[in-house]
Amino acid sequence: MHTSALIPSPFSPDELESYANALLWGLSIARKKPFKKSDLVQVRYDLPALPLAEVLVERLHQDGLIPVPQARETAKMEFDAFTLANNKRLTTLVPGERELSEATAGSITLIAPESLTHLGKVDPANIAMAMAARKPLQSILSVREAAGDYGWTLGYFPTQALAQQAGISLEEYAREIARACLISRHEPVREWRRFETSIREIQTWLNSLPLAALRIQSARMDMLIPVGESRRWIALTGRNIPSFECYFSPDWRGVEGHFAATLPTYRNGVRVDGLELEFRYGQVTAVHAEAGLDFALEQLKMDAGASRVGEFALVDKRFSPIARFMANTLYDENFGGEHGSCHIALGQSYANSYTGLPEAFTQPVRERLGFNASALHWDLVNTEPKTVSATLKGGGKITLYENGQFVM
Repeated sequence: MHTSALIPSPFSPDELESYANALLWGLSIARKKPFKKSDLVQVRYDLPALPLAEVLVERLHQDGLIPVPQARETAKMEFDAFTLANNKRLTTLVPGERELSEATAGSITLIAPESLTHLGKVDPANIAMAMAARKPLQSILSVREAAGDYGWTLGYFPTQALAQQAGISLEEYAREIARACLISRHEPVREWRRFETSIREIQTWLNSLPLAALRIQSARMDMLIPVGESRRWIALTGRNIPSFECYFSPDWRGVEGHFAATLPTYRNGVRVDGLELEFRYGQVTAVHAEAGLDFALEQLKMDAGASRVGEFALVDKRFSPIARFMANTLYDENFGGEHGSCHIALGQSYANSYTGLPEAFTQPVRERLGFNASALHWDLVNTEPKTVSATLKGGGKITLYENGQFVM
């Protein structure tokens, strides 16, 4: 049966199938254990992404799984929640959410926003409060993910709002997504596997080096980021399609220097331009922004870890076909372009960057090793030409990255 005609799609039926295949491949490698027959898999989608959601639900049925389709809140629903609900209603977990978090084997989220600016006049404290209230659900899923019982992936579906904020037409935006997700290729999953081979070589090389600290230098940034003990670099987890980054979670306590985001960032419907941060002893000590400063300051006050670094990542221009601002974090943090890119994330660190056993990654261990904890995870991107050098344990320095690519 053909997909619903209720919502028009900028993708052809073949492209929808290819996109679904790429997302399902991503989900399959995101989960450490293979799926079993009749496992529950959530398909969470914004309304414009209904054509892709329908293809995914069909494929999950064909694979013997139980899809759990869930429409996400519209822009108006989100706005009403943050402006009409009191604190109790904003922080109440709906009955069944915890149970589903404890039972679902996987989830695919299709993000297709009708608006990127509808929360611009909402009190940022209300947004932060609602996010913090959902941290117990995040904890449940994180524990189950570490045990291999849960996996997730997400992707974007083109909308007029995204295209408008990126400064291109809807059709052009759809072509950018098709190119970035490799669904314009004849066999996208084969292309993703080919990229996986290349990025695993780089990941293995990075993890073989006795790295003590990184120094990142460009025209507008100069940062020192200590790698920390028991760390590893991560690449292509399947959690995001597309994904071209290599990243790790540093020891937040030693982060020093100046960071400049050269791409705008949208978060919770608010656009922040020209964000610059000063770090001292691991904490943000000064903030500047051309637009959205009040929102940024409120985000940094979300909790104790919100003003610390939870991630550092590099993108090699040889692999990423993303070369323009796309007005969404997933694509912008994977920017390739002429000079490659790097990004930091303020807030939550990644448990999979820990080299030990998942069950050993307890709160005391996290704190001792300097893995950051927060309800926030906010990616900020720098696309300038840069050099990333490394100080090695025991002395010596090497160059890891320059001219937009890793130097093996």
